[in-house]
Amino acid sequence: MADAAAATARLDATGLICPLPVLRARKAMRDVPPGGLLEVRATDPAAVKDFAAFCEATGHTLVDSRQDAGVYVFLMRKAG
Repeated sequence: MADAAAATARLDATGLICPLPVLRARKAMRDVPPGGLLEVRATDPAAVKDFAAFCEATGHTLVDSRQDAGVYVFLMRKAG
């Protein structure tokens, strides 16, 4: 498992509801180099399925997905 501290970029999507966390992550991923890590924090429970589907559709890798004190934390590795 990759260490979240090694994330290339971070996105705070707390308080946003579907589809905004994924849309913001897609935009943030543009600035991440291939193989880089993006950490996203979200509070929308739908984000769990949304980020799994996002990674499957884009070819990015969902490295870690966890819940920490009501906040969902996703760590994704950019494809390429």
